[in-house]
Amino acid sequence: MFTIEHEFDATVITLVDEVASHRQEDITINAFEDCVTIEQADPDSGEVSTVTLSNAQLRDLGAALDLPEGIYQIAAAKDR
Repeated sequence: MFTIEHEFDATVITLVDEVASHRQEDITINAFEDCVTIEQADPDSGEVSTVTLSNAQLRDLGAALDLPEGIYQIAAAKDR
């Protein structure tokens, strides 16, 4: 299950791990104009860990999901 909310400066997606035998904590993805953050709370400490991806890293991740094992470099578009 997941939710999508549109905030003033970001789109917020929350992924709920409802089918795992050992349920993981929810993941929150915040999509801003210049980056994407991924957050997950540690159930033991209560602290939130955050990973920030640039738009280029997010593009590469999307491409990597559909590629076989290997090393790749995506050519930069001329209009960026």
